[in-house]
Amino acid sequence: MAAEPSEMILRVIEADRVIKLKLSSRPSSVDQLINILKHKLELDNDFSLHYEDPDFDGKLTSLVDINELPQKAVVHISLSNDSSAVASTETLSNMSTPERLSRWPSGPFPIPSFSFVVEVMLTEGNREFEKNGTPLRLARDQKHDILEQLASTIYGFKAYPSDKELAKAAEALVAKHPCLKEAGSDTGWNGWKNSIKFKMGNYRTKMRRVGCKEVTVNAGKRSRRNPDNEPSHTNIKRPKRAEVNFLPNFPQGEDSSSLEHLRDLIVEEVKKTERNLPLISKMMQTTFALRRQTIVMSCPPVKQLLDLWPALRMQSEVFAEFQRITNQNLSNTFYAELDRHTPRLMALFRQKASRTGKNADALAEIFSP
Repeated sequence: MAAEPSEMILRVIEADRVIKLKLSSRPSSVDQLINILKHKLELDNDFSLHYEDPDFDGKLTSLVDINELPQKAVVHISLSNDSSAVASTETLSNMSTPERLSRWPSGPFPIPSFSFVVEVMLTEGNREFEKNGTPLRLARDQKHDILEQLASTIYGFKAYPSDKELAKAAEALVAKHPCLKEAGSDTGWNGWKNSIKFKMGNYRTKMRRVGCKEVTVNAGKRSRRNPDNEPSHTNIKRPKRAEVNFLPNFPQGEDSSSLEHLRDLIVEEVKKTERNLPLISKMMQTTFALRRQTIVMSCPPVKQLLDLWPALRMQSEVFAEFQRITNQNLSNTFYAELDRHTPRLMALFRQKASRTGKNADALAEIFSP
């Protein structure tokens, strides 16, 4: 059945859902349509609208005049800068920081997907760049979306990436989307590297405001309001190269008191003749964040640390702790490195034995196949 002349049929596309919507009449303005969509779709954030323009083969066009919208149209919802930032902050504040599961990638940096609108524009931009070499001119909100997604992905690997790692991310971005290559730049991505570096600083500030311990540990540096504090670039607590989980937040529902109680239980359990090893392992996993906070914030001597956490004297828990911090298996890593260095060690032992002559027979027996 054909639609009535005044009826509008819209296919509304959000980031994670697509909805068919019928309106009995055309809204009087774009603002009224936005209000209708907020009510129908239960949306709280501000957004703008784009539509697939039939005059330009369905390419996205900003909806400025409601009369430009066809009676049957595909409409895309695009969050504004402020709304996306607020939504991101709300999401961060409502979740507990998970432990990182991945190390910094050894190969090319994985470029994330961006919002639907930006992905469409990048696809078209790459085609144009391939045809005539014309780089894509991004609007401010589009560049914001790219940098925000990149910062989030980078933070998933490291809170404080090095310049070399930021350069790898910028290089991978331009490699995947050549239309973003910068004219007049030796590399084509130097400006992007600087923008990502600046955005990472903003992203760490956002994470600090929602209470992420990995970056709040470096709060309270010198500023206009606090001129007597230490300089902003001194004594920065950041992970070593192998430390993937440097300073995680406490598990959801736990605080320092509850975790301290578990630590006392671990101490008592380790004293027993017949230890409940699965229970110790579970409690050590739960108290990992408290342990890291003690190490990073207080830097206690090894003896004091082992008195607080006697389970770390157990081989199984040493292996487990190494896995928690680096996401690597300690024994496998050790033996792999030992295999790598064995030929050189054998050469050194043989050289020493040849000089003394005393250990030659013993070494020959050890090294014999």
